[in-house]
Amino acid sequence: MRNVADLPLHGGHVPHWLAQRMRKLTRLILIMAVDEYGTKGLLERLSDPVWFQAFNNVIGMDWDSSGSTTVTAGMIKDALWKEELGIKAAGGKGKASRKTPEELLRIADLYELDPEPYVRTSRLVAKVDTVALQTGYQLYHHVFFLDEEGNWAVIQQGMNEREKMARRFHWFDAETFTLDPHKAIAGIKRELSLNTVAGEAREYQKTLLDVVQESLVKIERELESIRAIAKGYRPLVYYKPREPWEKDVLKRYESLGRFELNRKALEYARELSVNKYEEFLLLKGLGPSTLRALSLVLELVYDVHPSWKDPVTHPPDPFKFTYAVGGKDRVPFPIDKPAYDELISFLEELVSRHPEEKTLVRNVTKITKNWKFPEDEKRPT
Repeated sequence: MRNVADLPLHGGHVPHWLAQRMRKLTRLILIMAVDEYGTKGLLERLSDPVWFQAFNNVIGMDWDSSGSTTVTAGMIKDALWKEELGIKAAGGKGKASRKTPEELLRIADLYELDPEPYVRTSRLVAKVDTVALQTGYQLYHHVFFLDEEGNWAVIQQGMNEREKMARRFHWFDAETFTLDPHKAIAGIKRELSLNTVAGEAREYQKTLLDVVQESLVKIERELESIRAIAKGYRPLVYYKPREPWEKDVLKRYESLGRFELNRKALEYARELSVNKYEEFLLLKGLGPSTLRALSLVLELVYDVHPSWKDPVTHPPDPFKFTYAVGGKDRVPFPIDKPAYDELISFLEELVSRHPEEKTLVRNVTKITKNWKFPEDEKRPT
């Protein structure tokens, strides 16, 4: 299952007076969450897009902004490094994301864990959401959360510059990386999505691994024949379209971008005798264009198909999110500074109290657990 949220690309920055308050409130929420649910419970909640979105609304971010991901994840990362809660975070936005392996080494050393599996997982989840699942988004944000028990979660975000939209991907302790590897789905469903990690893609993955062990010249020849057909040529021998749907398949791939084979990546696949799909995805040089080319050959030559369903299960609903102190951009109302400061003061005192005195929060949670916002009172923001 997949957690995904589609958000408009927003610029701007968080003003200093608000950022200071956000850092304090973020720290307090994390302390309370770990105290109540443990580190694994916090990771599970970070991998829930609705909970994560509610988190950034509570601290004052917007419900529909791409910046809500980068700012909130950054605040959480900073707080986890300053507070010893048994969980840390690596990575971030842009250049910071490329420091993830280095930072994971530090975290693993701190918690006496073997860093290799987590560095590999970091690379693999990025490859899945860039190469194996293609919906037009380029990753630019990647944060890896790791606790002292070895549990992990990942929040990463990609952008679609043409549509001015961002999409957020959540992961949590995945047992498989190649068959429905994510936890749940929330976002705007797209009409086309090249999804090679869907549950129904087993045959596709097996056939692809068989095909890449064949002669590279043969694969290139098959692709060139398909290119000729796309340009209107009709080969006398070897291959020609038999069904109208084949033209539709070509259009699908063309809508996703170029399809070009990376010879070195396929040579590596043959040299290493790659026989697992996740190993294939980790090959150096394997990018979206190469997988598109191979998928096209599989569909039109071998009649084996990936899934074209965008793995989104429900759209984001702003009315599910919690606006405690207002929004940075004055939506749904301006930040209420006195209320923000009072909330921080109250939570600071609560966190400092004896565990037996914290039953108030638990009782409030029980009372509000099944509360739903009245449908007739919902108003668009």
